[in-house]
Amino acid sequence: MNGFNVDLLFRIAGIGIFISVLNIVLKQAGKEEQAQMLTLVGVVVVLLMVIQLINELFLSIKTIFNLF
Repeated sequence: MNGFNVDLLFRIAGIGIFISVLNIVLKQAGKEEQAQMLTLVGVVVVLLMVIQLINELFLSIKTIFNLF
């Protein structure tokens, strides 16, 4: 489980670095709106990854305590 969490952490960090570099490039090119949309898409992708992990957490808690 610890390896999975570190892998997820590196994926989120990689997405953040990639989005920030593209954001800088787009702002330098004068594409402010596209840079903002790219940032929003990056946040949504990371939130989807975290939501899946939270779902697994709740399923584990449900299994441990024999709920439902």
